Amino acid sequence: MKPDKVLVACPKCGHTQHEPASAYSSVCKKCRQYFRVEEVLKAAAQAVKTASAPSREFRHVTCFQCGTELEVSPSAQSTMCKRCSSHLDLRDYIITNAVSKNFRTRGRFVVEEGGYVFNTESFVADAVIKGRFHGKLVADYSLEVHRTAEIKGTFKTGKLVIPAGCVFRWPEAINAVNADIAGELIANVKSTGKIVLRSTARLFGNVEAGALEVEPGAVVVGAMQIGRKPAAVGVVTSVVETSQPMLFPETAGTPPPPAKAPPKARVRAEFKTDLPSRRESEGSANTAPKTPPTAEPTTLARTPLRTASTYRKRSTG
Repeated sequence: MKPDKVLVACPKCGHTQHEPASAYSSVCKKCRQYFRVEEVLKAAAQAVKTASAPSREFRHVTCFQCGTELEVSPSAQSTMCKRCSSHLDLRDYIITNAVSKNFRTRGRFVVEEGGYVFNTESFVADAVIKGRFHGKLVADYSLEVHRTAEIKGTFKTGKLVIPAGCVFRWPEAINAVNADIAGELIANVKSTGKIVLRSTARLFGNVEAGALEVEPGAVVVGAMQIGRKPAAVGVVTSVVETSQPMLFPETAGTPPPPAKAPPKARVRAEFKTDLPSRRESEGSANTAPKTPPTAEPTTLARTPLRTASTYRKRSTG
């Protein structure tokens, strides 16, 4: 009875040939390279196992405290950061009544038409607002605003979404990374990424964005500034002491204006112009012959000497 043979592929050139299942090694009939049949069969079995195994999907979240990116299961309700050991809530919240509470989750945050969230600071991954929201909202990934939504306070999002048939009015400029508008938006929009205007979109306001995509049928009323702003050039202010006028490119062809001496230089110039006249006057005075001063004889008054006889005479007289 002939032994069972298996089909093996050469690891060098990929040529396939039949070899006995109990064989330890063989030689490729095409490239004449030696290979081990056992190792080739193990590699083929591992590849089949990997292909048949279902691919496991992970959900990427970011830690609130340290910003570390984590991989969690899609069905996970919570996790712990591997770096700072802080707790992360991954649950979804659906609000259908009045709630005054702070939310901090990496899940989905939905406020239904009858829901009312007030006096709150909410940090979520994705937010859908159909009811009333009064407070501060930070949606890292997306914020979807419907027609029945009422938002008072502040909000910040990575992507603003206005569905078709919805109208959203905001008195201040909206800062978002990206925007996908299919309804009507009445506000100024500042985006660092891309703004997409669907065919049913109506935008009334000024737009500043890195990129803009407008489908046929969209209506835009306002000023637009598309593209990255040029980098600000630093202005250096310095004092340069020079006696010649400086020429700039725009004034290179024009003759330079007459140089004006500074006040100190003018004073020194006037003082120098006076020096020759003063020297001449001093020189004329010095050219006269000098005569030595004559010493006048001094006479000393001779006073009579007073003797004892003189005092005797005065006393007797």
